[in-house]
Amino acid sequence: MERQEVENKYKWKVEDIFPSDEAWEETYAQAEKMLDFSAFEGTLHTANGLAQFNKKSEETIRVIERLHLYAHMRHDEDSRIAKYTSMQSRAMSLYVRYSSATAFVEPELTALDDATLQSFCEDERLKDYDYFLRQLIKSKKHILSAPEEKLLAAGGEVYSQFQSIFSMIDNADLKLGEVEDSQGEKIALTHGMYGVLLHGDDRKLRKDAFETYYSAYMGLCNTIAATYYGNVKKDVYLSNARGYSSCLERALEGEDVDVCVYKNLIDAVHENLPDMHRYIALRKEILGLSEQHMYDIYVPLVSDADLKLTYEQACDLVVEGLAPLGQEYCDLLRKGFSEGWVDVCETTGKRSGAYSTGIFGLHPYVLLNYQQGTHDIFTIAHEMGHSLHTYYSNANQPYAKADYRIFVAEVASTVNEVLLQRHILSKTDDVNMKKFLLNYFLDTVRTTLHRQTMFAEFEFLAHDTVEKGTPLTVENLNELYLGLNKQYYGDAIVHDPQIAYEWSRIPHFYTSFYVYKYATGIISAISIVNRILKEGESAVRDYKAFLSSGGSDSPVELLKLAGIDLTKRDAFDAAMREFRETLSQFESLMK
Repeated sequence: MERQEVENKYKWKVEDIFPSDEAWEETYAQAEKMLDFSAFEGTLHTANGLAQFNKKSEETIRVIERLHLYAHMRHDEDSRIAKYTSMQSRAMSLYVRYSSATAFVEPELTALDDATLQSFCEDERLKDYDYFLRQLIKSKKHILSAPEEKLLAAGGEVYSQFQSIFSMIDNADLKLGEVEDSQGEKIALTHGMYGVLLHGDDRKLRKDAFETYYSAYMGLCNTIAATYYGNVKKDVYLSNARGYSSCLERALEGEDVDVCVYKNLIDAVHENLPDMHRYIALRKEILGLSEQHMYDIYVPLVSDADLKLTYEQACDLVVEGLAPLGQEYCDLLRKGFSEGWVDVCETTGKRSGAYSTGIFGLHPYVLLNYQQGTHDIFTIAHEMGHSLHTYYSNANQPYAKADYRIFVAEVASTVNEVLLQRHILSKTDDVNMKKFLLNYFLDTVRTTLHRQTMFAEFEFLAHDTVEKGTPLTVENLNELYLGLNKQYYGDAIVHDPQIAYEWSRIPHFYTSFYVYKYATGIISAISIVNRILKEGESAVRDYKAFLSSGGSDSPVELLKLAGIDLTKRDAFDAAMREFRETLSQFESLMK
């Protein structure tokens, strides 16, 4: 389907950012004139000088953010349109030029003694920046001299190219081919359709889709491996340049998260892998397979219960399921669905998958590629969780503190998913539907917690390989990934040779050490939902305090507002226990 065939009510309103490309161009020209910060150099040693710089800096970066958001969204509507690819690149260049023009800031501030910086934290004119300043005091040892910072900042466009290259391969150049169904009809593979087929009943079609889909990546595996190796080398270079002991330390310290959280996650999942192996073996038994393959892993174990809803019906169900979060929250959901926040349909050239995005001072946006099925209904709830987290943070924090850390970005989205699952489960008397929903929850934990932890461990080991001086190749990436796949999925499944290439198709690997946050997100969400359903209004109030906290403190500290402490094992163990108990409940119903 081409984009012009889609009704406007299913398209996001990009014109809320800029009414036209011409208006974008006019603002771009204005932004270029805003990039001179030379008058502020040497003035940041006083609170007044820093306050004046912050005022102009905020004005400038907010304009750049609008420019980039518009170009980014237009590009994602159809990556084949060269104009928007160019506009996105030009907008990104403004970020780089802004970073270069302001590269003197951190060196100037870190040259000040701690007492002066602490006094800035307590100055009324700088109250919006107190958390930034406290973090600066902590990270002073990793800040370089002004010329060195300027050089690093100037490399920003180079650093982002690995992600851009993969995105173009994945969304524009990759030829996924087609498969034939049992009636002899040809089906063109897309990223969205591949997921639909893997959830389908036709095993031969699943196998054909799996092999055809992966053959496309295998045909470009050397190019993708070189691109990913470049991305990892970039991470290693920046970590070494700033004096970090590892890429993981740099990534987590950048978000003010203790490395113990990453360790807690991997340790907890490793200790409970026997439960996952038990579930994989149960799947094989229920499906009646002599051999279970990787293309069988997404098939629902309960037939005739998948929720096939229109987009409008799916939105209504999401609102119903999230009712425990209160009337205000549900009204905001309806507002988003009806006022152009969401781009719904899959079209040719459109970016695959789903995401939420937004900037301060404007409503959030959601990209979907909606297909009728349970997974996509939960995707709506998931992405609107992101959007309302953004909405609450922007409404309750100043610009300097509104942008929450990526670490907590997956919490609100996953709270919505878990609440929706519990709602549907509680409202049905249909035993078959109960089986289906329990199976759905088990698969959600498998994909969001266990699988993302496997991805996280892969990222850690890939970076560790390069840090130790060994290049990444197709061969050692495949060996590493296949070994983890065997460890996480166990002996009750055939580890097809194609699955060794799965690393080559994961876009999030180009935002290093991101995926583990999906796992910590669902771990946090399970405990938050349990508290909301048990305690009611007081827990909702605490949860909304978290949603409204933006980036005003360490994300680990902000989660404590909702009753979650990830520096300890309690929440991790509670999530593993929830999986184990749900598995036992599912087993008993399947007897």
